[in-house]
Amino acid sequence: MSILPPPATGFDLDVPILIVGAGACGLVAALTANNAGADVLVVEADAAPSGSTALSAGLIPAAGTRFQREAGIDDNAALFAKDIQKKAKGENPQELVDLLAGQSGTVIEWLADRFDLPFSVVTDFDYPGHSRRRMHGLPTRAGRELIDRLRTACEAQGIDIICNRRATALFVEGDTIHGVRLEGPNGTEDVGCGALILACNGYGGNRDMVREFMPEIENALWFGHDYNQGDAVAWGDALGAETLHLGAYQGHGNVAHPQGILITWAVITEGGVQVNLSGERFWDESQGYSEAARAVLAQPEGIAWTIFDSRIAGIARQFQDFKDAEAIGAIRSADTLAELAKVTGLPHDALTRSIAEIPTGEPDAFGRSFLGEPLQAPYCAVKVTGALFHTQGGLRVNHEARVCHKDGGVLNNLFAAGGAAVGVSGSGDSGYLSGNGLLAATVLGHIAGSAAAADMKKEHGHA
Repeated sequence: MSILPPPATGFDLDVPILIVGAGACGLVAALTANNAGADVLVVEADAAPSGSTALSAGLIPAAGTRFQREAGIDDNAALFAKDIQKKAKGENPQELVDLLAGQSGTVIEWLADRFDLPFSVVTDFDYPGHSRRRMHGLPTRAGRELIDRLRTACEAQGIDIICNRRATALFVEGDTIHGVRLEGPNGTEDVGCGALILACNGYGGNRDMVREFMPEIENALWFGHDYNQGDAVAWGDALGAETLHLGAYQGHGNVAHPQGILITWAVITEGGVQVNLSGERFWDESQGYSEAARAVLAQPEGIAWTIFDSRIAGIARQFQDFKDAEAIGAIRSADTLAELAKVTGLPHDALTRSIAEIPTGEPDAFGRSFLGEPLQAPYCAVKVTGALFHTQGGLRVNHEARVCHKDGGVLNNLFAAGGAAVGVSGSGDSGYLSGNGLLAATVLGHIAGSAAAADMKKEHGHA
């Protein structure tokens, strides 16, 4: 990840705004800048837009939206911000928390109204740490649908997205970015730009960086995008940018093994539990799915079984991933615990005891309270492991998503958003509040696109 002086021979192409990365963050930034009248080019290392977004459930938390009001949910940005900070034990920059929470509803409604994204709120179960139901998703509750709809919106607006182009160097003079070198199937291309938005996510795919900053998760299944190699952080370091919370990440302890399919945490929040290969429960599952990755990986073979019932399975089927897991036989079912023990290979006595000892209305030995219906036949189970989804540390940005310099001030025309920027998950994994990743991707992407477009207007005398 080189930093080079501007090429003496000039650039092969010049664009006002260049966006590196075509996940949700980059595409929202592109739509925003284009909507403000700026010309945009998006480059993507992969063969098609996807990013970590496509591997997620595609749910975006937002407060005070009309979708919530229509569902009878009373919510506001201050409450959302409080929930974010509570989960992260107050470790986040308050101004960033307030910024993301405050603009979350605006961005969701703008995407819905301007580009016909049919959002609705998940209303039949709660996500850990959220005091209100505020997860907004598309009909399939799948990140692939979110990416596909954003890409379709970009195409309808005439926004160019060029794939199979990996950014390998920045052309810099002083504190100003002049362009980017791209590696493609036909060699290198040097593209000049008036503003650069880094939407290339974090560094979860870089095993050396994971080992350095997050050694406790280095052996986890990598469930993010392989191009998340830490390019933004490397460039930022070279430019003297400030980084924050590089040890923060989102894990997930409920990925079907060996199928590699994300199983919604609804199977836990509705009353399910996790047991290890000895049939024993081993932690308070209500803490959250990010913490679950370490908890599961600490068990023998790094494996657990998630146990729930047919009622909970009915709720989980709103997620396409869950239906996919059922279709290929990852979800086992049985009419009795004895049968469930047989189909899972778990010890019958221990499994029966683990389910029988679940209390109702009072905390169990791990401190978890079960307030809903108890598990009952028919039972379901899925074999799972812990995974690393994406990192949450990154470049520190200001209220316009401009990259902050270590010495104060900002880099003139460099923006970072989504996983390239520091998120609001504190310093580790336990600070991750459900949806934080897509919250930062969409809201910071929107902010960066708007600010970059405003710069282009000023530059051309249209302010």
